[in-house]
Amino acid sequence: MAQPANNSLTGVLERIIFFNEENHYTIAEFRPDGKDRAKEEDTAKVTIVGPLPGVECGETLHLEGEWTSHVQHGAQFKIASFKSELPASVYGIRKYLGSGLVPGIGKVYANKIVDSFGTDTFRVLSEESGRLRNVAGIGKKRAASIKSAWDEKKTERELYIFLQTYGVTPSQCVKLVHRFGNEAKRILMQEPYRVAREVDGIGFKTADRIAINLGFANDAPPRLDAGILYALETLQEEGHTAFREAELRDHTSLLLETDSKLVEARIIALVDNKYLVRHWPSGVANPLPGSGLIQLPHNDRAEQKIADVIARLGKVSSCLPSIKVDAAVKWAEEKAGFAYHELQREALRSALQSKVSVITGGPGVGKTTILRALVEILRAKKVRVHLAAPTGRAAQRLAETTGGYASTIHRLLKYDASKGGFVANESSPLATDFLIVDEASMLDSRLASALMQAVPARAHLLLVGDTDQLPSVGAGNVLKDIIATEQVPVTRLSVIYRQQGQSQIVITAHAINSGDPSLPPVLSNVADAQVWSDLNFIAAIDAEDCLRKIIEICTEFVPKKLKWPHPIHDVQVLAPMHRGIAGVGNLNQQLQAALNPDRPALRTNTGEYRPGDKIIQLRNNYDKNLFNGDIGTVTSIDGVNGTLTADFDGESHVFDRGAFGDLGLAYTISIHKSQGSEYPVVIVPLLKAHFMMLQRNLIYTAITRGRKKVFLVGEPAAYAMAVRNSESKQRITHLKEKILMQALPPA
Repeated sequence: MAQPANNSLTGVLERIIFFNEENHYTIAEFRPDGKDRAKEEDTAKVTIVGPLPGVECGETLHLEGEWTSHVQHGAQFKIASFKSELPASVYGIRKYLGSGLVPGIGKVYANKIVDSFGTDTFRVLSEESGRLRNVAGIGKKRAASIKSAWDEKKTERELYIFLQTYGVTPSQCVKLVHRFGNEAKRILMQEPYRVAREVDGIGFKTADRIAINLGFANDAPPRLDAGILYALETLQEEGHTAFREAELRDHTSLLLETDSKLVEARIIALVDNKYLVRHWPSGVANPLPGSGLIQLPHNDRAEQKIADVIARLGKVSSCLPSIKVDAAVKWAEEKAGFAYHELQREALRSALQSKVSVITGGPGVGKTTILRALVEILRAKKVRVHLAAPTGRAAQRLAETTGGYASTIHRLLKYDASKGGFVANESSPLATDFLIVDEASMLDSRLASALMQAVPARAHLLLVGDTDQLPSVGAGNVLKDIIATEQVPVTRLSVIYRQQGQSQIVITAHAINSGDPSLPPVLSNVADAQVWSDLNFIAAIDAEDCLRKIIEICTEFVPKKLKWPHPIHDVQVLAPMHRGIAGVGNLNQQLQAALNPDRPALRTNTGEYRPGDKIIQLRNNYDKNLFNGDIGTVTSIDGVNGTLTADFDGESHVFDRGAFGDLGLAYTISIHKSQGSEYPVVIVPLLKAHFMMLQRNLIYTAITRGRKKVFLVGEPAAYAMAVRNSESKQRITHLKEKILMQALPPA
C-alpha cells in the first residue's frame, strides 16, 4: 500500500523491536493517529526506524522524517527528529503502564487501573493515589509502592523529555535521579560538567552538548577544565597514568577546538589548585616548559603507594622462619618426583630469600610447578600463605594447581561499601607472611596499590605473570614497570614443559611470541577439525562464513564430536573487535539465538536477556561485590518489575533498569576481557577487517586462554598480520621513576 508523502507522523509507540544502546537506533511498531485504537490489527501499524532515546511503549510521539522503502520489509518511516509526551488516550495509557516501566504495574494491574480511571489515570497516580485502593487486588501496601514508583518515574520522565535530544539513555537518566534526586534537572542545567564528573555513564561529550546548547562559551574556564580532565580520563582508558604536558595541551586544544594557549593556562591553574599533578624530568636542572608529566591525583597517589611499599618491604627483615633454601628445593623435587630445571630452582630460591620477587614466562614453562612447590615448602614450615589473582577464574585455577585456597584480590581485601574502601589496608594489613599473586600482568595501578598497601612490612610478596600478554584493562603497566627498574629479583622461565612440548596451543603461542607467522595446518571445513588436536585453524572466506563456522563449532562440533553437552558454559568466543559481523555485539546475538532460543526474554536497552544466558559484568560494582569481567548466568527474569536475577560464582544478584548498562551477553567477549581466565574451549575469529586490533600480544593472549581446545576461524592472512605486528602502543606511566627515586640514596 502506498504511503502518504507527508513528512510527519503522530501516534502511539506500540512495540520496540530493536534498540541499540550505543547510538539509540530503534526499529519499532507505531500506530498513527486515525488508526483504530480499539482494535489491534497489524494493518493499522507502521514501521518506524531511527534514533529514539528514552522512549517507552504507549507514549505519544510526534515524528518528523520521511517514508522509505526497504527491499525486504517494505515501507518504513525514517525518523529525523521527534518529540514525546505522555499518552492521552485510554489505549496509550494502557500500553504505557503495561510496558513494565513502572515497577509493580504489569499488564494485569495496568488494565485494572485504566479500567477504573480511564484518561484520568495519570492525574490519579500523581494527586489522588489513595483511590488506587478502590481497584480490586490493590491494598494499602501495593498502592503506596505504586505511588512511590510513579513519583520516581515522573522525575525520570521529565529528564527523559528534557534530554532526549542529547542522546542520554534511560539507564543514564536513572543514575542521574539516583545521584541528585529532584535536583537532577536543575544541576544538569546549571552545572553540566559536574554531572560528567559525578555520574558514571554521563561523559564529557554529553555534558558538553548540553552546556553549549545552554549558552556556555566555547572558551569558558569550566569547559576548558572539564575538557582537560576528560582528555586525561580518555588517555587513562587507553592505559596511560601520565601524559606529557605539551602533548596534553595540544590534544585537549584539538578536542575542544580552542586556543592551545588558553588550554595551557588552565593546565597550569589546575596544577596550582592540585586538581592535577606535574612531575618534571628527573636530573634536569632547568626543564623546558611543557616537558613535565601530568597525572590525575589518584593515579599519582596509586603509583607512589606502590613505590613506597616496595621500598618498605625491602628495608624490613623477613618474618619467615629459618629455611635452608637448597635443602627445601631438593625436598620439593623429591616430593614432585622429578628434578627441576635450574631456572625453576632459581625462582624458588629468589622467592624464599627476597622480600619482593617476580616470576615471569609464557605458557607451559613451569610456573605452576614452582608455585605448587613453593606453597608446599611454606606450609611445611607453618608459614601463613595467601594466594590471590585479579579474576575469579584465575583464582580458581591458582587454587587447583597449588592445592590451597585462593581468592580474587577484591575478595581478599574485603571491600566495604559503607566505607567506600577495602577493609584490608595500610592501617589494617592482611594476616599473612607470604602473598602470592598470579596473573600479575593484569594488575592496574589502582588495584596494585590497594593490594600492596595491605601487605605487612615483614611479609614476602611474589608476583607471577606473563609480560607478553596484553597489559591490564585498567591504567598502568605495573608488572613491566617493576621489572624494568631492576630493583627487584626477576626469574624469566623459558623452557617449555607442558605435555612434553607437544601441545599445539603451547607451541603456537611461543611461535607467535617469537614472531613466527607460520600457520598451523589450515582446514576448509569444521567437520575436518582434528578431535585429537588441541588447536585447529579453520579457514573462512569472509565475515559471514566466519560467523557460520563459529556457530557450527558451538552447535555441532563441540556437543557431538567432542561430546561436551554444554557449549554455553564450555565454549568462549574471544573476538578482537566489538563491531562488525564477527564482532562481539553481533556474535552475541547470533549465538544467543543458536544456543538459547525460544525462551521468555526481558528486553532492555542493552539487549534481550533470557534464562540460561551467559552474561558479563562490565564495570566494578562494589555494592554487589561484582567486578569488571565477572561472568554469570541469568537464572530468571521478571517482566512485570523489569528485573533479572543472575548467578555469579554461586551468589545470586538482582539487576534493575539502572544496572542493565553494566551488563552484556557473554557468549562472545573481547580478548581484553578474557585476561586472567582460561576456558575449556576457545574460538577466535580472525579477519583482515580486524586489522586495527591485530597485534601479536592480542592473538597470543587469546590462544593462551584455551585450556583444552582452541579454534582459530578466519583468514590465514589475518593471522600473519597479527603475528608480524609487535608494535603495541606504549603506555606512559610514572611508576618506574617513582620506584627508582625511592632507591636513590638520600642527597
